[in-house]
Amino acid sequence: MTETAAPGVRSGGAAPPMPRRHVVIAATGCFATLLLGLLDQNIVSAVSWTMVQDLDPAHGVARLPWLLTAYTLADCVVLPLYGKLADVYGAKRVYLAALGIFLTGSALCGLARTMPELIAFRALQGLGGGGLMSVTMVVLGLLFRPGGGGGGAEGEGEGDEGKAGLGGVMVGIGIVLGPAVGGLVSTHLNWRWVFYLNLPLGIAAFLTSLALVRLPVTPVRRRVDYPGALLVAAAASALLMVSQWGGKDYAWGSPTILGLVLAAALLLAAFLWRQATAAEPVFTLALLRNPTFRVMVPLGFFGGIGLAGSVAYLVGYFQEVRGMNPTDAGLLLLPMAVGMTAVGLLSGRAAAATAGRRRYQLLAGHLLVAGAMLMFSRLGVDTPLWYLSLGLLLLGLGLGLCLGVGLAITQNAVAAEDLGVATTSVRFVQQLGASAGLALFGTVLNRQLTARLGESAGASVLGSPHRATLEAVASSTDTVFAIAACVMVVPALLSLLLRERPADRSAPASQ
Repeated sequence: MTETAAPGVRSGGAAPPMPRRHVVIAATGCFATLLLGLLDQNIVSAVSWTMVQDLDPAHGVARLPWLLTAYTLADCVVLPLYGKLADVYGAKRVYLAALGIFLTGSALCGLARTMPELIAFRALQGLGGGGLMSVTMVVLGLLFRPGGGGGGAEGEGEGDEGKAGLGGVMVGIGIVLGPAVGGLVSTHLNWRWVFYLNLPLGIAAFLTSLALVRLPVTPVRRRVDYPGALLVAAAASALLMVSQWGGKDYAWGSPTILGLVLAAALLLAAFLWRQATAAEPVFTLALLRNPTFRVMVPLGFFGGIGLAGSVAYLVGYFQEVRGMNPTDAGLLLLPMAVGMTAVGLLSGRAAAATAGRRRYQLLAGHLLVAGAMLMFSRLGVDTPLWYLSLGLLLLGLGLGLCLGVGLAITQNAVAAEDLGVATTSVRFVQQLGASAGLALFGTVLNRQLTARLGESAGASVLGSPHRATLEAVASSTDTVFAIAACVMVVPALLSLLLRERPADRSAPASQ
């Protein structure tokens, strides 16, 4: 069956070259979309208590975990499906659909009148958010892919690295602005503006991409393995609930947690069987024969574990131990953003100097992150600000070297028809790793607090002015960072196993 091309896209595989100016404008819209997703998650976390107090002051606290989990859960479970849909229907169409769902969810969240409504609309927003950070990277991969529809041939040499570097800049901006904007909104505006602020920027990105982006599309309609997507979504949901509930709402040995673990294992086994037998699997197992992809999967998983909560625990330290408000805590992250931005702006030149050796960039990045975590493992109640700033600068430099580079290596190593699945698969395992890391570090923190303060440790600890309590919180957080530093050595070593190949200069056969 022949697919009718979307406006601005020519069917039959190849797309007409985009003018350089259009590529820059379209890429800017994509980066704005990435910033939307990053800001949204950070801002909502900063003002969640304000939402609860406004919508349901009597009983909303009990639903607060679901408010925070709904977006993450929906975001993660649809990731594998987004990758396949992008490969089948074209990345532009799926990107626009994901952005449309996200903006619809944002508008509905701003109009919510009850906590159940807000949770439901937040989940809808997460269904679109699953495409913001994944399909957007597929679009960027095609825009800058040499010989692809996006004009990559005009900018050969620095396309992938420049894309990765600018992505690092966006992440840095999002990390700093998220808590700061959240604090300002909660102080000076109604919390509903957290969601309304998404609309003008998102609509501008939508219209820009609709008008300017031209990407290749698949001339032959391929089937989508929806049963396989449902199985992996159910397995991921069970694993995410284990990470969210384990050790907090339910004991690790409780029937609820053990049942979820068993369900996740069975669903994962069923998913793998389905992928081995389906005509068009949502995850192509043949990708595991690709040596680069085979390394990037565990590298992404352990990297997600090591980075899980790094910013969250730092902000927690600033607020709980140093007594800062969310805005000041966010601004104190500025050295990290400076490091990420500096690396991003210099990434194109660095790529030219280290052509074919980007694995060493990954190695250096992960080691810098591990070094920063090691510095944070010695935080105390009176740690000087210069020490914190130096650690944050190292963290920013390391993240700038890591973020986006691994994805660029992956995208360069796979065929164009597998670009969507490969991109979203790497991000999917990063998300699962981050969830596992949050569960691990949350358990460690709670146990350390209990060991130092007794069974009274918990919500009563937060906000306590007593120095002994503050020292206990600081030393417990130190343990989290010490473990994270050790974990980050694993992806550093795995990066040495990568074997890169020159960029594929042929136009993608289909997308």
